[in-house]
This record gives sequence, C-alpha cells and structure tokens, in this order.
Amino acid sequence: MLTAGAFKQVVLAMVPEFEKQTGHKVTVENDTVGALTKRIEGGEAFDLAVLTPAAVNDLSGKGKLVAGSRTNLARVGVGVVVKEGTPKPDISSVEAFKKALLAAKSVAYIDPAAGGSSGIYVSGLLDKLGVAAEVKAKAKLIHGGAVAEHIAKGEAELGIHQISEILPVKGITLVGPLPAEIQNYTVYAAGLGASAKDGEAAKALIKALSGPAAADVLKSKGMEPAGS
Repeated sequence: MLTAGAFKQVVLAMVPEFEKQTGHKVTVENDTVGALTKRIEGGEAFDLAVLTPAAVNDLSGKGKLVAGSRTNLARVGVGVVVKEGTPKPDISSVEAFKKALLAAKSVAYIDPAAGGSSGIYVSGLLDKLGVAAEVKAKAKLIHGGAVAEHIAKGEAELGIHQISEILPVKGITLVGPLPAEIQNYTVYAAGLGASAKDGEAAKALIKALSGPAAADVLKSKGMEPAGS
C-alpha cells in the first residue's frame, strides 16, 4: 500500500485490526502525493494507493489505477503549530494570522517543490495575503516529513501544516486550524492498482478505511470523513 503523508497515521492505526480480522499482511509505504505519483508512473508494484482525488483520476486515466475504483476516504485542514511552552499567537482572523506570520522570526512549511499539497497551498496563500516576500525571506522549507518535528526541535518558531501531521508529534502545541475563510482541505482518496497482485484484499482494506469504524480514528488523527 502506498499512502500520502497526512493519511499515514490513520492507516497505521487501522491496519493491525484489519490484519487480525482478515489474515492479510499490509506493507505500508509513505511519501508525498507528488513523489508517489512519480513512483507509480515509473512502474512501481503496489495493490492500493491513497492520494488526492486529482492524482487518482490522473493515474486511472493513464491505466495505472483501476478506472472507477476511486473512493474518497477523508479530508484534513491546515493548522498552525508552535513549540510546547511558547506563547500561542492569535490566529482567530485572517488579519490576526497575517500579523502572526509577520511577527514570527521564522516560519516552516513543506517545500512546494517537494509535491506536498500543504506546501503548495501555503505558498499560494502567502501570495494571496500579500506577505510572500517577507515570509519567504525567513521561511524554513521542509523536504518531506513533519513540519511539527522541526518546530519541536526549535528550528522554526511557527509551523503551518496539515493538522493530522501535527497531532502525533510530541513537544508541540497545535494553535488551531487556519481561519475558515482561508482554510484549505485536502481530500484523500483510495485507488486500486491496475496490476494489483491481491485486488480482493485491497478492496477489503478500502472498505475498512471508508467504513463506520474509520470515523473515530479519523477524528482522533485530526481528520474527518470526506463527505462531511
């Protein structure tokens, strides 16, 4: 199974029970949507992929995923993170969030060039807010991995990343989600590999990841069902 960054925590939480109930063994590989897309296009063998809906549709069109197998699983918003024990900035409005960005000594987010959806969105948001020049001059661009880990180590003062990637990290505080007017949800969708060795097991796992049992796990990981 290939899964994009933010959905990994859900997969790791649900796979043990799935393995116990079905007897199947799941090997989980994790990377950004952009990197996984390249790997799939390059011919990597896999049974199931969790990517963005656009990536699933694109790969289905190229014959890499089974057409019509896309199942939307979850969505996650973007949040702001600081090191535990440091003051929480006010991000209650777009204006307050802008001030927090300008006041921070350094701001960490995923490098948009790495293909991570939150980094691409944040880069565009900085332009939209008119603070791109100031923030990019003090930005710490993260090449994969959790932004929050760099915040915990004190490598940057303020981090912006998907909430599900922030919550598992120790030594940080989730300040909160971005204000509603500028919030961006990334939807994660599953697709069946066109050359899947065990298509039935992959279908069963998709069913588990989109079923009622997944709702509580999603919530605990900072996500919500895709339809909500």
